[in-house]
Amino acid sequence: MARVLVGVKRVIDYAVKVRVKPEKNGVVTQGVKHSMNPFDEIAVEEAVKLKEKKLATEVIAVSVGPTQSQEVIRTALAMGADRGVHVEVSAAEYELLQPLHVSKILAKLALDEKADLVILGKQAIDDDANQTAQMTAAVLDWPQGTFCNKIEKTDAGLTIVREVDGGLETIKTKTPAVLSADLRLNTPRYATLPNIMKAKKKPLKKVTPKDLGVDTTPRIEIVSVEDPPVRQAGAAVADVDALVAKLKAGGHV
Repeated sequence: MARVLVGVKRVIDYAVKVRVKPEKNGVVTQGVKHSMNPFDEIAVEEAVKLKEKKLATEVIAVSVGPTQSQEVIRTALAMGADRGVHVEVSAAEYELLQPLHVSKILAKLALDEKADLVILGKQAIDDDANQTAQMTAAVLDWPQGTFCNKIEKTDAGLTIVREVDGGLETIKTKTPAVLSADLRLNTPRYATLPNIMKAKKKPLKKVTPKDLGVDTTPRIEIVSVEDPPVRQAGAAVADVDALVAKLKAGGHV
């Protein structure tokens, strides 16, 4: 296994309370803290570990988005990735960019960079789509291992332990392949200050979807974005009879 391509997405930080715009056409992003998607951090960590085990020779971090997306690429470089690729799209275009667009971009880069493995986070915490890894594998016609809990290199390819609803599932696949990282795959390292400084000198190439021959024309229109309904306050009842009466009055039983 020579080269690993890792996708990293810039999202609103998980600790930030998301607010809907007054126009109800999206969420507020201006002046809001952003960071790398947590599942993508896990993907980067796994790729770097493969390199440390001499199972990979190069790790390439890729992000699709506006200029600010370079921040998460630099974070990946500080974690141990070797070089970055920024596929730049405007902020307005990014609002309507879908997993299918990103999958086509990643697939083209995987071929251009002659990658042996593509590792992505299982989903992004902003849209929770959980589609990009599966679509990337389909576009490339490569085998896929999703929701990875453990990845082991074997002579025949890869042995992957997947998280499924009923527990864990073990599969074997050949390479090249596309994998998606689940929460328990590893614990991402913190980027140290010396590595953050070194990351500034690592190569970062900038391209556009047009350079890659990918059409990012929107396929959707955002009709409305709204806050979830406010949860009603609970009430205490004196006994079981009062509880049953209240449930009946509310039409619940």
